[in-house]
Amino acid sequence: MGINGFSTLSETTGKVITCKAAVARGPGQPLVMEEIRVDTPQKMEVRIKILFTSICHTDLSAWQGENEAQQVYPRILGHEAVGVVESVGEGVVDMKEGDHVVPIFNGECGDCAYCKSQKTNLCDKFRVNPFKSVMLNDGKCRFSTKEGEPIFHFLNTSTFSEYTVLDSACVVKIDSKAPLKNMTLLSCGVSTGLGAAWNTANVQAGSTVAVFGLGAVGLAVVEGARARGASKIIGVDLNDNKQVKGQAMGITHFLNPKDFGIPVHEKIKEMTQGGVDYSFECAGNLDVLRDAFLSTHDGWGLTVVLGVHPTPRMLPLHPMELFDGRRIVASVFGDFKGKTQLPHFVRECMQGGVKLEEFISHELPFSKINEAFQLLIDGKSLRCLLHL
Repeated sequence: MGINGFSTLSETTGKVITCKAAVARGPGQPLVMEEIRVDTPQKMEVRIKILFTSICHTDLSAWQGENEAQQVYPRILGHEAVGVVESVGEGVVDMKEGDHVVPIFNGECGDCAYCKSQKTNLCDKFRVNPFKSVMLNDGKCRFSTKEGEPIFHFLNTSTFSEYTVLDSACVVKIDSKAPLKNMTLLSCGVSTGLGAAWNTANVQAGSTVAVFGLGAVGLAVVEGARARGASKIIGVDLNDNKQVKGQAMGITHFLNPKDFGIPVHEKIKEMTQGGVDYSFECAGNLDVLRDAFLSTHDGWGLTVVLGVHPTPRMLPLHPMELFDGRRIVASVFGDFKGKTQLPHFVRECMQGGVKLEEFISHELPFSKINEAFQLLIDGKSLRCLLHL
């Protein structure tokens, strides 16, 4: 028998596959479990069978339709997953049927000026793009209803389906011995947060860190800072229930901004003799971003923006504030180059360097995906793993 009892991949090669998918048909409407058709992969595309997928806040905000310009329906959301290659299109040489793979929303073609640069992990054609809803080859969808209605793609991935088609630039082959459930987390949350600490900020041993927002990305930052030997890791969140999990992951201090009569950045400055070396904004809130910026030490403080900001408001900073030596940058996918660097990160995780299992708070069958969304809305789940 093959993976999860699936042993006949070759029987579907070259054929349209009928399978189940959770389809978004309108903002905030419950996802509909439908029988859909998944076309064969075209040139430089890969069709994979999803084994596990999970829900990120980016999926939640897209499902809620927070950004009207990004709304397109029907659509298959989802971008955190792990799976196995069912078939490949013409020209794909770096993976084959049966390979274990992780889909990535921020692709790497390997040929463009961006991919060849050591200064960025973006790609000219396959970078993260929430407005993109069709395949690059022909501008069409690979999903459709049984009646032939096109179903749109999401973030280069669309993992809320038993099968999905991706550009090969957005599929990473991983070690076949890697624990598949845990590898789901490397599609987004853990890679984004931990990479921000390791690659973007390059947190140094003995340094001080403040993390604003203790969801999965924020806790991945905590894990990265802990692994690097940070001396003080301050977790900031409005939900007191996040304290216990945060401490288990490595925070040394927990602050709820509602508990103080002063701005939280002032409290952090009191605790750190002038401010932290690094702060990470993981909440997608501009007021929180300003607090994160001001919580860093003048002269050398660095703020890394990780939260998704749907608001039309601009940065809450005055240019003259930057002359105090504080810097602010953003990080996409933790500055990992997905195709070339993620396999090495997988091996690090396999060696026990990262506590991936700590991020999985719930597990449910794929059919209960709407319950999984509600757990995230209620602040009860870190990552809910869905079994397909």
